[in-house]
Amino acid sequence: MPIPRIVAAAAVAFLAMTTLVATSAAKPHVDARAPKLLATLSGEAASGSAIGPDGALYVPQPATGEIWRIDPRTGSQSVYASGLPRRFAPLPFGGVMDVAFFGSKAYALVSVVGTIFPDDLFACHPGTVGIYRLDGPTKFTVVADIGSFACANPPPPNFAIVVPTGVQYALEPYRGGFLVTDGHHNRVLYATLRGQISVASQFGDIVPTGLAVQGSTVYMAEAGPVPHLPQNGKVVSFRPWASPTVVIAAGAPLLVDVERGRGETLFALSQGTFPCGADPSCAGSPASHDTGSLVRVNASGGFTTIATKLDQPSSLEIIGNAAYIVTLGGEIWKISEIADPSFG
Repeated sequence: MPIPRIVAAAAVAFLAMTTLVATSAAKPHVDARAPKLLATLSGEAASGSAIGPDGALYVPQPATGEIWRIDPRTGSQSVYASGLPRRFAPLPFGGVMDVAFFGSKAYALVSVVGTIFPDDLFACHPGTVGIYRLDGPTKFTVVADIGSFACANPPPPNFAIVVPTGVQYALEPYRGGFLVTDGHHNRVLYATLRGQISVASQFGDIVPTGLAVQGSTVYMAEAGPVPHLPQNGKVVSFRPWASPTVVIAAGAPLLVDVERGRGETLFALSQGTFPCGADPSCAGSPASHDTGSLVRVNASGGFTTIATKLDQPSSLEIIGNAAYIVTLGGEIWKISEIADPSFG
């Protein structure tokens, strides 16, 4: 007996629907927050980062004295500037540590450089450590001689100072000039575009690293003293020259950066577990491989983990609702949907 057409059509529709459901259910779960490799730079290492006026990522390579431009959508890369001072090969820090933009002009932060190792490490050479204005792909002007300032204005004598010029880490535009963290001298400096330098805030042994700015408020990451224990990894806020720091969150080892996300969210980058324990001779060494994490500040004064097993991350940028993470190995990773739906 033939099946009525309407019944046959219903049966076909039902089979199609169940097939679609089954196919959908069979798809593997994809974690939107799983890190995805965006680019690998052709150099030995990478350091800080910045978002340029064109929306691209700019990443320094201290080992080669270069700054690279990376398209955050495609990962395509090109050399933006070259010929800057290179880091000493035996050291895990120094060279071009960070980059920032003031309007359309790029500036580079250069730390711990010279020509002879280790003699230059303990010497004060004018015009080598500081903020460089990029006047062209291979042309630069030192606009703030931070090395000479540091030698003439050392931090309090209770610190064991090995490098008299300091170890500058991060560069952030602020009120017509720049804020600069010095993790060795435990302070934040302020430099104008005309080269005037002052101490904006002096701290105890907290090892300041990354910076973010909202109006007149500065957010800062603290790595904490060696051995960079989790309880000493903090995000704090303060106003330069005006107030002590206020702890926003604590509990992640060796924090190296902080950035604001959508809404009132704050994110921080933990480089991970310090491998040397309390050995002071290891100061400045990076964390163990694959122990880093991206965390978000939560309402309890702690951190909520967004991504783990990052390999020695060094810098963080946020575009929209995605995080872009630079690693010491020269990789740039993208993590999507980092904020909760209410902020996404």
